[in-house]
Amino acid sequence: MTSVLPGTSKANTSFHDNPALQLSKNTLGWEQRYQRSVIVSDICAVAAVSTLVAVGVAVSGSAQYTPPTLTLLGVGSGSVAAMVLPLCRAWDVRVLGQGPEEFRRVGRAAVIAMLALSVIALALRLDEVRPWVFVGMPALAVAAVSQRYLLRKMLHARRRDGSCLLPVLAAGTVDAVHDLIKRTRADSHLGWRVEAVCTPDGLGLGQVAEVDGVPVVGNLDELVERARLGGYRVVAVAPAPEWTPHRVQRLAWDLEGSTAELVVTPALMEVAGPRLHVAPVFGLTMLWVSAPTFSGIPRLIKSVMDRIGALVLTVLLAPVLLLIAAAIKLGDGGPVFYRQYRVGRGGQAFPMLKFRSMVVDAHRLKHTLAGVNQGSGPLFKMRRDPRVTRVGAVLRRYSLDELPQVLNVLFGSMSLVGPRPPLAEEVASYGQDARRKLLVKPGMTGLWQVSGRSDLSWEESVRIDLRYVESWSLSMDLVILWKTVSAVVGGKGAY
Repeated sequence: MTSVLPGTSKANTSFHDNPALQLSKNTLGWEQRYQRSVIVSDICAVAAVSTLVAVGVAVSGSAQYTPPTLTLLGVGSGSVAAMVLPLCRAWDVRVLGQGPEEFRRVGRAAVIAMLALSVIALALRLDEVRPWVFVGMPALAVAAVSQRYLLRKMLHARRRDGSCLLPVLAAGTVDAVHDLIKRTRADSHLGWRVEAVCTPDGLGLGQVAEVDGVPVVGNLDELVERARLGGYRVVAVAPAPEWTPHRVQRLAWDLEGSTAELVVTPALMEVAGPRLHVAPVFGLTMLWVSAPTFSGIPRLIKSVMDRIGALVLTVLLAPVLLLIAAAIKLGDGGPVFYRQYRVGRGGQAFPMLKFRSMVVDAHRLKHTLAGVNQGSGPLFKMRRDPRVTRVGAVLRRYSLDELPQVLNVLFGSMSLVGPRPPLAEEVASYGQDARRKLLVKPGMTGLWQVSGRSDLSWEESVRIDLRYVESWSLSMDLVILWKTVSAVVGGKGAY
């Protein structure tokens, strides 16, 4: 029997007696099915990797590995890995299908499994387990992450078609709810669909009971009752003066036992990930916001990864670079490269290299096109810029003109992942907030690249870059690099 607000007429309403909640339970069965798919794929990966390692060891012909020994080691190692995955909450439905946390937990599980097997091998003097420690567990992490990524892409495709979405009841001021609705619609792959709204006065935009086409179903006092009757999966609390700490706490209590999880949008909404910590202090639950990491071991690792990655890319892409250079030269006979000074970390200017995609002396023609500028803020953008050459149009569509920046990364002025490298005139217009972008090296790619590229407004691009600066992590970099491939191949927002 679920609890509701004292004094309401629904005090004796249970989940099983409420048809709306039963409908929600049935329609959200995809969550359990998706979770089962992930679990099955992980178990299959464990079995496949354990078997392949055993076969590899058997083929090597080592005398110390008899068939019974191989079977025992394979089953034992696989069992350890299978037990560690749920212990690391790698099957938690709340992280499946979105964000880097899912992959981070799989990686953590693989590392813990390696340590556990090492301890077992040391205690029992089982040197034979080494192939499963040093080959099996890393291979398992790669296999599990790859399979989860494929499952995630299928889930995101269904979400773009309007299915597999979590019904959300949003509560807050009209402006705050409007922003939340806009973001959920822009990022449908995250799986939220705002289906109803509660505002302080029960009204929406223009005194009409809706916000962006979403009906306003009540005021904040009616939120719990509406959440229970509607069977929503998420109650999203957006900013509003009426939300006192006690009222939010009471809301959390009143939603216990319902279908809904409470999600509170903090005022520090662009600070997330490793910088946020919840801890009790003096008997109070405090949200700690640590300083962003701009130095130390993580940044050293990032720098090393940048240099190694840039070197590998330079070698692998050498034939492509030569072909592009030849196409540009044959196109109009002008120079292959275009060197433009950008502002890097600490406000230091550096020459950024690009393949030339415009006519020679294109910068001299910029003032003649000022009246048709489609960019926002200090940015100059045109979807059909007449200065772009035929070869340059192809290069820009797939961001191939950016490839020479691997040399900037190799020599330390840029990073593989970071904020968009700004021009000096852009920096001159920066406010105090935007200047925080200069605390880190600019990147060849970044959140701006995988979030819309040239389709972003000036305010959105600054907000996205600041989100990266404030919440940077190595796992975020890996996810951005992975997403960059699909963003570049799709060509969306590039012109």
